[in-house]
Amino acid sequence: MKIDSPRISPDLTPKKFHDIFYEEDSILEMCTIVDSVFENEVVDRVRLLNAVVKNCRFNQTDFENGDFTDVSFENCDFSNVNLSKASIHRVEFKNCKLVGVNFTESSFGNVRFTNSVLNLATFGNAKLEKVVFQDVSLRNTDFYDCKLKKVDYQYCQLDGANFDQTSLKGIDISSSTFDTITVSMEKLVGCKVSSQQAIQFATLMGLIIGDSPPAL
Repeated sequence: MKIDSPRISPDLTPKKFHDIFYEEDSILEMCTIVDSVFENEVVDRVRLLNAVVKNCRFNQTDFENGDFTDVSFENCDFSNVNLSKASIHRVEFKNCKLVGVNFTESSFGNVRFTNSVLNLATFGNAKLEKVVFQDVSLRNTDFYDCKLKKVDYQYCQLDGANFDQTSLKGIDISSSTFDTITVSMEKLVGCKVSSQQAIQFATLMGLIIGDSPPAL
């Protein structure tokens, strides 16, 4: 699936994330941010636009209602960050740790997660359109009652993930793996799965699968 990449200017100014406290309207734009530690902070309605962010730590920080547009995050740690009700568009997360991130009621468009860990993250009631999860760990991640449109899970670990009340029509999880997963069976219609996954879902439905008797 083709998605739009972040539109980032080639002329960026180096900044530290704490510079946001000195900017009007809590905005950082047209900048590179490298090796910043911005943990246990609270910034309401943060705006990060047209930026490259590398090797930064944001653990336990509150970014509720944030706006992230045209941003590349690489090797960043967002463990237990609050990104609820955020707007995240044309953003890429590469080699990032997002364990326990709260994405509840957030809006995603043209977003790519690559080689990242999102175990225990919560996406409840979020809207995701044109989103790719590629080689991502999504163990026990919660997608409860989400709106998914053109979302791909490519070679992901989905063990324990929760898709209750979320329609998986048109969603491809066939290359991903799981031992257990929670889905609403009536909302599984139209989901692309592998033959092994089909057996797993049949088992969840209580079907007993046996080999056909040999033809006489």
